[in-house]
Amino acid sequence: MTTPSVSLPSGDALPLVGMGTYKLEGDAVRDPVHVALDAGYDHVDTAEGYMNEDALGDALAASDVDRDDVFLTSKVLPKNLNYESVIQACEDTLDALGTDYLDLYLIHWPNPAISMRETLDAMATLHERGLVRNVGVSNFSTYQLGVALHVSDVPIAVNQIEFHPYLQRPDLVEFCQANDVAVEAAAPVARGNVLEDDVVQDIAAKHDRTPAQVVLRWAVEKDVVVLPKSSNPEHVRENHDVFDFELDPEDTERIDALDRDEASYDDRKRDWTRDTFGIAE
Repeated sequence: MTTPSVSLPSGDALPLVGMGTYKLEGDAVRDPVHVALDAGYDHVDTAEGYMNEDALGDALAASDVDRDDVFLTSKVLPKNLNYESVIQACEDTLDALGTDYLDLYLIHWPNPAISMRETLDAMATLHERGLVRNVGVSNFSTYQLGVALHVSDVPIAVNQIEFHPYLQRPDLVEFCQANDVAVEAAAPVARGNVLEDDVVQDIAAKHDRTPAQVVLRWAVEKDVVVLPKSSNPEHVRENHDVFDFELDPEDTERIDALDRDEASYDDRKRDWTRDTFGIAE
């Protein structure tokens, strides 16, 4: 079964559930990806900074799934956002993954020390060369996304952000969707923090589903793409199995009411001196 999807400006279909791979390296990424592909996933998300592109490439090559049937995303680190570095980083990613193209390439984090226009010019070059089919951003605020939309020569297809019941960011989500930018939820279960919530537990029991399935279903009903990560085979399968039930309106209202603007990783108070941004003192 093809995973339900949202449409990108290019016309490409972005599956609503993808396999997240953050902090999965070596065999820890190979085995879950094999399980995911067998379970019907057709969307896999990685990043230069995850240090797992080689292992993920091995897993994809060893699978029986055709490359064209997998929507594959990676991201470039903020320290590599000058023009030549973006091109080199993408070429290195393609080599590591063993593929000729990415379905989606994201700026992993904004970097105030490098011109966004320069970065997006490089993204446009990658798009023109056929190395990248869609361009997007990650962890961008409304203001930063607005700038990107203004200066980019190719559509900004996606903004991957932290999004879950405890951090719903309605203004940012509304801005994205109003500008035809798909929202992807990184850490869609708040790195596990929402799974013990009494409301989530109660709704899960009502529907005879896991708490994770309830939270993921809540997001996809809002047309938000979710990228759950797990190394547990049962959880990997369960996380994709969210399309054969629906939440009742009162369920949605109860989860909506959990918003507390509480981040699990993106507190939006960024330390720009970290080496990953390339502007350490």
